[in-house]
Amino acid sequence: MLLTLFPRLTPGSSVEALEDGHWLLTIPAGPAGKYRWAQLDDYMQLRRGKFLWQPPVTLTLRARLSQLNLPGTWGFGFWNDPFNASLGLGGTARRTPALPDTAWFFYGSPANYLALRDDHPANGLLAAVFASKRIPPVLLALGLPLAPLLAWPLTARLLRRLGRRFIGEGAAELATDVSGWHEYQLELFPGLARFVLDGRSVFETALAPRSRLGFVLWIDNQYAAFPPNGRLRFGTLENPAPAWLEVADIKIDRRA
Repeated sequence: MLLTLFPRLTPGSSVEALEDGHWLLTIPAGPAGKYRWAQLDDYMQLRRGKFLWQPPVTLTLRARLSQLNLPGTWGFGFWNDPFNASLGLGGTARRTPALPDTAWFFYGSPANYLALRDDHPANGLLAAVFASKRIPPVLLALGLPLAPLLAWPLTARLLRRLGRRFIGEGAAELATDVSGWHEYQLELFPGLARFVLDGRSVFETALAPRSRLGFVLWIDNQYAAFPPNGRLRFGTLENPAPAWLEVADIKIDRRA
């Protein structure tokens, strides 16, 4: 299917179309304390209920990175953009917060800790899925007064455990030299997510997002950590050299 992708980026970053389906996303070098980000997605102007993808669907692309172990995060796949609480500013659609539904290849440098379960990998290169129970936005809004409790490790640990009741997750850590070209494939079916790397199945899970999803690929210098000790942390990291993500042959096919 022909994709229409929208760039989003911070000053000094770039999103360059090299040819059809072939993109180079670059963030500049810089210190910690300043966010650097480059992204392509297909949902910027859509409400969540109008996102384009839901199982059965298959994503295939080739990708390589400027270097191993980049500070920050990068990745590609599908999600429901759960934390966007935009009111339609800047050309984006109006959306309220939601629990996460994601299926993607995701890299987080060691400062990140992105797992609610203590027995799951929380950083590195991951094949990862979050599949949440459907909760009406009005009920989520009623839970917003609990947010300040995340600042206290004891109550944050309790909320972290509570989150597992509503957010299912599955993940596998992948070992590969991401500075070279590799083919990544993600297959989503009702009740199944399958991740394939260079033609080899590397992770399967019966968890699969049920909501409508948008396609996203990005690179940035941020981190977020919600570890078992409950000490919630987030911020930006120094990247001493410019960093880039090159992606080619992007294809998304709806499966019959």
